[in-house]
Amino acid sequence: QVQLVESGGGLVQPGGSMRLSCKAARSILSTFTGFNKGWYRQASGKQRELVAAITTEGNINYADSVKGRFTISKDNTKKTIYLQMDNLKPEDTAIYYCNMADRYTNSWGRGTQVTVSA
Repeated sequence: QVQLVESGGGLVQPGGSMRLSCKAARSILSTFTGFNKGWYRQASGKQRELVAAITTEGNINYADSVKGRFTISKDNTKKTIYLQMDNLKPEDTAIYYCNMADRYTNSWGRGTQVTVSA
């Protein structure tokens, strides 16, 4: 397993922006680049859902609900992935989790709370 450390959550007003970060601590670069990477979220009383993902080949996909508002990116040198969230809506309120996986491991961060409220 890889230790994933998330940061960047908090309270933001509707229409605002926020950036989440997830660092693969104590991971060597070749391992990091070999992971498929993604962000998931779980709202209260709901199942965890995929928000955005980026594969080892660089293919990116987003949930329909966040297309055009969220952007996933990565910095291999920092072994970190990001989720830039713009035009946030109250329905984006959830705990956000990062995930990195390959054929051998499937690692999750502890989650960071994002609350969108006036």
